[in-house]
Amino acid sequence: MTDENWAGILFETLEAAEDPEKAPAMEAYMKHNFKYLGLSTPVLSKLAGPLLKAASQLPGVDWEFIEQAWQKPYREAQYCAISYLNRVRSKLTKDDLPALKRLVQTKSWWDSVDSLSGTIGDIVHRWPELKQEMLAWSVDPDLWTRRVAIIHQLEFKAQTDTDLMTQIILNNLGSREFFINKAIGWCLRQFSWTNPGWVAAFVREHEAVLSNLSKREATKRLPPTA
Repeated sequence: MTDENWAGILFETLEAAEDPEKAPAMEAYMKHNFKYLGLSTPVLSKLAGPLLKAASQLPGVDWEFIEQAWQKPYREAQYCAISYLNRVRSKLTKDDLPALKRLVQTKSWWDSVDSLSGTIGDIVHRWPELKQEMLAWSVDPDLWTRRVAIIHQLEFKAQTDTDLMTQIILNNLGSREFFINKAIGWCLRQFSWTNPGWVAAFVREHEAVLSNLSKREATKRLPPTA
């Protein structure tokens, strides 16, 4: 495989495998926000996996492919772009953050945004100066950008910056947006596996202003004595 032809082969392979009988149910599950070819996750992995693996071993990051995938009318193309980005995480730098933000804000829904958040979090972890950028994202007019700011530390465990997480959450308290309040609860619940006492104390301190959804999600895994 050469770097000139792999993306075209990938899209042709996906389109040739279209399953119109399965597509409607997939589109309904995603609230009809996107068109689908009707490829289930196992089928998509089987078809795209080998090409994406080989492409990830080529030099650099193929942003042309990513942009092409994002422009395709079917959602499976965006899933392939996200899978590719996860495979080339180590090649991404802080200079890629603006391009990733554009992806977050384009064809946005929880499936793409949540997947991109891990890749973005990895960049922030490697370039700690980007924490200030996450603070800026936490007050962005775009709700999906705010959601990424809230959940970008999900994989950090003991290396979570609790001061940063606190400020980002405080910047989003009072929201009536489901995806924001769910994200607040999610990041707290995830951190409760690492530091249940900290999460319990945070919930107690901010109980009056945390949404019921956030509190319910945050305390799901807390032990009774936390």
